[in-house]
Amino acid sequence: MCTFNGARFLREQLDSFEAQSFTDWVLYISDDGSTDTTLQIIHEYQHRWGTRRLIRLDGPRTGFAQNFLSLIRRNEIDADYFAFSDQDDIWFSDKLGRALSVLRDMAPDTPNLYCSRTRLINDIGGVIGHSPLFDKPPSFRNALVQSLAGANTMLINDSARQLMAQVPPSTCVVAHDWLTYLVVSGCGGEVQYDAQPSLDYRQHGNNLIGSQSTWRERVRRLGGLWSGQRQAWTDANLYVLEIINAPLTLESRATLMHFERGRSLRLPTRLYEIRKSGVYRQTLAGSLSLYLAACMGKV
Repeated sequence: MCTFNGARFLREQLDSFEAQSFTDWVLYISDDGSTDTTLQIIHEYQHRWGTRRLIRLDGPRTGFAQNFLSLIRRNEIDADYFAFSDQDDIWFSDKLGRALSVLRDMAPDTPNLYCSRTRLINDIGGVIGHSPLFDKPPSFRNALVQSLAGANTMLINDSARQLMAQVPPSTCVVAHDWLTYLVVSGCGGEVQYDAQPSLDYRQHGNNLIGSQSTWRERVRRLGGLWSGQRQAWTDANLYVLEIINAPLTLESRATLMHFERGRSLRLPTRLYEIRKSGVYRQTLAGSLSLYLAACMGKV
């Protein structure tokens, strides 16, 4: 878990950990310099649970993505599976157990990822909807152009952790959840998307990244397409794949080759290469926006 001035909702999230049906877990909290009562709350739960159950660390103070990755890089955190947690959500009591039941059936020597849909709540805990339901299969071809699920739903195995730990602290990371999906799917791992929500994802004014299910968010994303923001995000993701020398499968390398050609060549060859790469988004509207971006040279 990463925290930063999260006192308002932190107790509810910590209580939801305590209520997990799967009980063999240890919580590592990396605090990024909180100035509210977050640290007092953490100390309170440390006193209740014990310092072997809850361990607090100091974050790098270089943004939320690098704070999460700083935990992934810590050699003293030794486990078979790793879950990301936000400071303001509420986990369903079977979240860990359900995710573990999936990953335990996968090969441990390949990077594997579980993620799920979320139920959306407002700042007082009222249910206001759900994150989009995706029905196309998870894959590297999808991950190149879209993040499938929030990191707050994710559980990864140690093989995936070892790949993510190679990301240098100085690297620009758009979002650790998108990058995790990209790396795991590209390196021959299995990604399991659960259509059933596993937590309450709180939507409030201080969200760094909120749900993308509202029309306002969709319009904002379209604006990002015109400005070239998504193109810059893709540049950052591909740069990370390059510098960590990600062991991509032959199929992933072929997909990436066509995709990169489609990002650089002129029309109509650009559209041909994008189509040849097989990349896709999860919805029809998303796919249309992808080809619109390709026409504009902003993939």
